[in-house]
This record gives sequence, structure tokens and C-alpha cells, in this order.
Amino acid sequence: METTVSDSPPEHLSLIIDLSPTQWHLSSLDTNPQPLSLRLFISQVLVFLNAHLASRHDNTIAVLVALPGKNVMIYSSSDTIEESDHQSPLDESNTYQPFRAMNSAVVQRIDEELGAQEHGETEAPIGLVGALTKALCHINRLTHPTASANPSIAVPTPPNPRILIFSVSPDLSTAYIPLMNSIFSAQKLKVAIDVCKLYGEDTVFLQQAAHLTGGLYVNPERRDALLQYLAMCFLPSTAIRRVLGMPTQDHVDFRAACFCHKNIIDIGYICSVCLSIFCSPVPVCSTCRTKFPIKTLQRLMLNRPSPLSNGHQRTASPAPQR
Repeated sequence: METTVSDSPPEHLSLIIDLSPTQWHLSSLDTNPQPLSLRLFISQVLVFLNAHLASRHDNTIAVLVALPGKNVMIYSSSDTIEESDHQSPLDESNTYQPFRAMNSAVVQRIDEELGAQEHGETEAPIGLVGALTKALCHINRLTHPTASANPSIAVPTPPNPRILIFSVSPDLSTAYIPLMNSIFSAQKLKVAIDVCKLYGEDTVFLQQAAHLTGGLYVNPERRDALLQYLAMCFLPSTAIRRVLGMPTQDHVDFRAACFCHKNIIDIGYICSVCLSIFCSPVPVCSTCRTKFPIKTLQRLMLNRPSPLSNGHQRTASPAPQR
């Protein structure tokens, strides 16, 4: 049976923007092969969001920002925006008003949040995991609408949700456990997590997030052609991507962070009861308090392998004392 556009559900896109002031300053330096400033990036993202909304009248978006030590949802198309708050002095009679309202709201809130940041010697860890968790909660509310008390009002069709993360910060090893919990929640909700790494080295944890949820991980080779990457890679829905030649990850780094020191490790020792990961054999699991036999610990310490030069991970599982 042929499916029409009206039969398919709408698309919801939750956008998470990493707004680390330090990383964006480094990204905009002229010493980079292709400098990318935050202002230029925002202008291209707004074009991308307009294209997503223009693809279908009932498509929705939510924009969240991850700041040092906090995260904020700055825009949601399901919320009503007061038109008087974003009036422009120029005559924009030929501008599509929903696009103008969204653009003004996003730019104004980003300026407000960046202006409220305190400039200290050290920057707090970026609140990316909190923004991802908030996006999943918002998606869960959209995909499970409550029935209205008025039977004449039909329950809206749940959208097909996905998340797109713009990352400029390096991995934060202390965020490994909550990030993996968020990935498992996204899998349960069938939410694909796309990642666009705009600056810096590839992030191990976000690579895993995209791979495990069926999303895309893209590190643009040409940052001056960012809008083309957004239109070709992240604008198509997950259903359309199946018939398109989308970029794939040739190598996914599956390293984990140890639970004891929060370091990203190549070789780990796993508790066979709770699956906690440690960088060295421990007599007692700090998570589930399981005690391991002394002979097992001695054997593991004696046969402890040296780090491999090729970077492959190896794990050993001590047997618990029953």
C-alpha cells in the first residue's frame, strides 16, 4: 500500500548547541585552516532550522544550549511566543513570520545566556549531558500525548523524534555514566542521536551515542561549507536516510571511563556482578560492594597486560566471591 505524506507522522528535531566560550574562541582564531565563529555558525543553523520547519507544516523543533555548568531550553515550537517581544524596527512584511519569530527568539536567548556567564580563570564543565537528558524528557512528553477531556479534540499524532548535537568541547570522563544512561534511554524511545563535531578531536562518547542509537556522526572536513553538511546529512529524516548514501563511521572508539578515577581506558577490569569498570584489579567493588577472591586478584595482577600499541581494548573479569 502506498504511503502519502499526510499518512506519515511529522518530524521533531531537538537541537543541542555546545556554547563553551573557550572552545568557540579557539574555533574562531585565524590560525585555524577554516575559522568558524559562533555568530557565523548560528546564522547557518537558523537557515537549517527554517528548512526543517518548511519541509512540513507540522514539523516541530526544540533548541537547547549547553553552557559551562548549566543547560537551558531556549526555544520550543510548541510554546507560544509573544509577538511584541521580538518586534523588528524594519518592515518585514515579506518575511514569513514564524521563521522571523523563531530566529529572533533563538538569537536573543543565546545572547542573554552568554552575557550572563561569569568570566573566571577556569571554565566549569559543559552541561551537555543535562541538555541531552532534558531533550529526551521533552521528546517523551511529545511522543506520549495525554488525551483531552473534550472527546471532540483529537489527540495529535506523535512525531518521529531525533536529536542533533553540535559539539566543540572534548570528552568529559566524569560524564560517562550519565551519558550512557541517556543513550540507553534514547534507544528505548527509538530516538536517533546525530552528532556534528565542529571543533577539536573526535569525542569517544558521542561517537558511541551516534552508533548505538542509529544516528550520524559527522566531523566536517570543510567547516566553511557547514550549511551544505547540514542540508545533505542532517535535514533528511531517519526514514529517508535509508535510501540515501549517508556518511558512515569507519571506526568507532568503544573505550569506556573507569568508575574509580573517571579516566578513559584501553584495558579495564569488569565486576561480574554489576559490570562496573576499573582501571586496575580491586579487592572490593566500589559500586555493589562485592568482595573478590585474593587468589583471583593475585592472578590478575601477575598476568596484567601492558597497554597495547595498536590501541585495541582488552578487558578482564574477576570472579566475585559468592
